[in-house]
Amino acid sequence: METKTDVTKNSIIGDVIKSVPGAKEVIQKYFGSGCFTCPGINMETITFGAAMHNMDPEKIVDEIKKLSATQ
Repeated sequence: METKTDVTKNSIIGDVIKSVPGAKEVIQKYFGSGCFTCPGINMETITFGAAMHNMDPEKIVDEIKKLSATQ
Protein backbone atom coordinates (compact mmCIF):
# COMPACT_ATOMS: atom_id res chain seq x y z
CA MET A 1 0.00 0.00 0.00
CA GLU A 2 1.38 3.41 -0.98
CA THR A 3 1.30 6.32 1.40
CA LYS A 4 -0.22 9.51 0.14
CA THR A 5 2.37 12.15 -0.67
CA ASP A 6 1.67 15.77 0.17
CA VAL A 7 2.98 17.64 -2.87
CA THR A 8 4.11 21.22 -2.29
CA LYS A 9 6.18 23.67 -4.27
CA ASN A 10 9.12 22.59 -2.07
CA SER A 11 8.76 18.91 -3.01
CA ILE A 12 11.70 17.29 -4.82
CA ILE A 13 10.78 16.66 -8.46
CA GLY A 14 12.16 13.10 -8.49
CA ASP A 15 10.26 12.16 -5.32
CA VAL A 16 7.01 13.47 -6.77
CA ILE A 17 7.49 11.53 -10.00
CA LYS A 18 8.14 8.32 -8.04
CA SER A 19 5.21 8.73 -5.66
CA VAL A 20 2.40 10.25 -7.75
CA PRO A 21 1.16 8.31 -10.78
CA GLY A 22 0.86 10.67 -13.74
CA ALA A 23 3.15 13.33 -12.26
CA LYS A 24 5.83 12.53 -14.83
CA GLU A 25 3.52 13.69 -17.61
CA VAL A 26 2.75 16.94 -15.76
CA ILE A 27 6.46 17.63 -15.19
CA GLN A 28 7.19 16.90 -18.85
CA LYS A 29 4.36 19.22 -19.94
CA TYR A 30 5.85 22.18 -18.07
CA PHE A 31 9.58 21.43 -17.96
CA GLY A 32 10.15 19.24 -21.04
CA SER A 33 11.69 15.78 -21.29
CA GLY A 34 15.23 16.96 -20.53
CA CYS A 35 14.24 17.02 -16.87
CA PHE A 36 14.39 13.22 -16.72
CA THR A 37 18.04 13.00 -17.77
CA CYS A 38 19.19 15.83 -15.48
CA PRO A 39 20.86 14.67 -12.25
CA GLY A 40 19.23 17.62 -10.47
CA ILE A 41 15.87 15.86 -10.59
CA ASN A 42 16.74 14.14 -7.29
CA MET A 43 17.58 17.34 -5.42
CA GLU A 44 15.74 20.19 -7.10
CA THR A 45 12.31 21.36 -5.99
CA ILE A 46 9.29 22.13 -8.10
CA THR A 47 9.91 25.80 -7.28
CA PHE A 48 13.47 25.60 -8.62
CA GLY A 49 12.35 23.86 -11.81
CA ALA A 50 9.56 26.38 -12.28
CA ALA A 51 12.02 29.27 -11.88
CA MET A 52 14.34 27.71 -14.46
CA HIS A 53 11.46 27.43 -16.94
CA ASN A 54 9.72 30.72 -16.06
CA MET A 55 6.60 28.95 -14.74
CA ASP A 56 4.32 29.38 -11.73
CA PRO A 57 5.12 26.53 -9.28
CA GLU A 58 1.63 26.67 -7.75
CA LYS A 59 0.05 25.89 -11.14
CA ILE A 60 2.21 22.76 -11.45
CA VAL A 61 1.53 21.70 -7.83
CA ASP A 62 -2.22 22.17 -8.32
CA GLU A 63 -2.21 20.00 -11.43
CA ILE A 64 -0.26 17.24 -9.65
CA LYS A 65 -2.59 17.43 -6.63
CA LYS A 66 -5.56 16.91 -8.96
CA LEU A 67 -3.92 13.65 -10.08
CA SER A 68 -3.52 12.56 -6.45
CA ALA A 69 -7.17 13.37 -5.68
CA THR A 70 -8.42 11.01 -8.39
CA GLN A 71 -6.40 8.06 -7.09
